Amino acid sequence: MKAVAFIGLGVMGLPMAKNLVARGVDVLGCDIAAPSRDALAAAGGRATAPEDLSLEDCDAVITMLPEGAHVREVYENLVFPQATPNMVLIDCSTIDVEATRALAAEAAAKGLAMIDAPVSGGHAAAGSGQLSFMIGGDEDAVVRARPFLEEMGAKLQHFGESGTGQAAKACHNMICGITAMAVCEGYALSQALGLDAKQFHTLCKGAAAQSWTLENRCPIPGVAADVPSSNGYQPGFAARLMAKDLRLAQTAARAAGLETPFGAKAAERFTDFAAGDDGDLDFSAYYRTLRPET
Repeated sequence: MKAVAFIGLGVMGLPMAKNLVARGVDVLGCDIAAPSRDALAAAGGRATAPEDLSLEDCDAVITMLPEGAHVREVYENLVFPQATPNMVLIDCSTIDVEATRALAAEAAAKGLAMIDAPVSGGHAAAGSGQLSFMIGGDEDAVVRARPFLEEMGAKLQHFGESGTGQAAKACHNMICGITAMAVCEGYALSQALGLDAKQFHTLCKGAAAQSWTLENRCPIPGVAADVPSSNGYQPGFAARLMAKDLRLAQTAARAAGLETPFGAKAAERFTDFAAGDDGDLDFSAYYRTLRPET
């Protein structure tokens, strides 16, 4: 590896870039926010503002941006004008399937190798290199991207052509959002019925109700250690990001001509919750809509 340009040093991008630096990768970070650039530089990486970004010495360009419009803007203004066929372009943002496919087609027309590789695992996994990557794109491009992805992730799964990584992420996070609502509602009902919270949690962990969300996002403060609810609902995975991902799943469902009633309701409820003052809290804080006294 010569160097990796990492564009987007936000909640996920910064720990991903810092992890690459810690593993000996030459990282050139790029972000509009000076504090994010300074944080990467303090960790041993190089950093630059978008207007000064040069991809001349880069083997790969990784983007981790909030919305599809941001990815499109960055590719049109920064990546496509400088990218060469020897680079591999890796978009780790979570955006809609059709936008991903359109961008990948444009890259292919320019002779560029591009994959979509959205992630699961959250901030902690980003910092420790334990992310899961859901990958879409041409096999040759995936092979070229794999050495970079393996530095950041513990699980890599290639689903097929461009856009299938985003499709997998949309389906996966729709399940997570629906499950989160079920966990919050079940725990709220247990409290309304006067059950001991720790006993109920122990029951669910060892019974049919068990899930990753239940294990890692117990929504009642003080019941489980090292979960967001016991730390003021600090994320974790922010409710606004859950809302965004659930809306993307609904966009994908409409494009596929499929109705997903539970997914639609989860998107509606999380969007309403995230629009308030608690959007930056962990998604398990949705529990407080059911038990406001929490």
